[in-house]
Amino acid sequence: MFSRKVPLVIAGILCAIGALLHLVTIIGGPDFYRFMGAGEGMAQMAEDGLAYPTIVILVITLILFIWSAYAFSGAGVIKRLPLLKIGLVLISSILMIRAIFGIILMFININHPYLNELQARPIFMMVTSLICLIFSLLFITGTYKQWLSISENDIK
Repeated sequence: MFSRKVPLVIAGILCAIGALLHLVTIIGGPDFYRFMGAGEGMAQMAEDGLAYPTIVILVITLILFIWSAYAFSGAGVIKRLPLLKIGLVLISSILMIRAIFGIILMFININHPYLNELQARPIFMMVTSLICLIFSLLFITGTYKQWLSISENDIK
């Protein structure tokens, strides 16, 4: 019984850690933006005191905390969240798409400032794509293992 929940529990923990690391980036300032791979443009905007980097990081943080909550809810660790099955499938899909396209973008030559900066940081793109792939596989595996349990809760 418990082993079916493990992938979603791990996914929830990892998403929460990711969210906290993003918060640390804001607190740490421009040097943390650089260290965490946000790019020189984001670090420079943070140095200039612009709100944009903070807003972007806060949005990512919020998304990761929501995904963490959905993983824990799917595992039955916390109260059932609305649209749980749809949410878990969407999260799995978004993460898999990000993993695949993150790798594909490394090999496509598109003249766009953001994409040019990402292509200039292949290690960052490969690492974050791998992280998204791992997260996606945990969500997919956990959702699959818990699918019937989640469905049973729909009836009650």
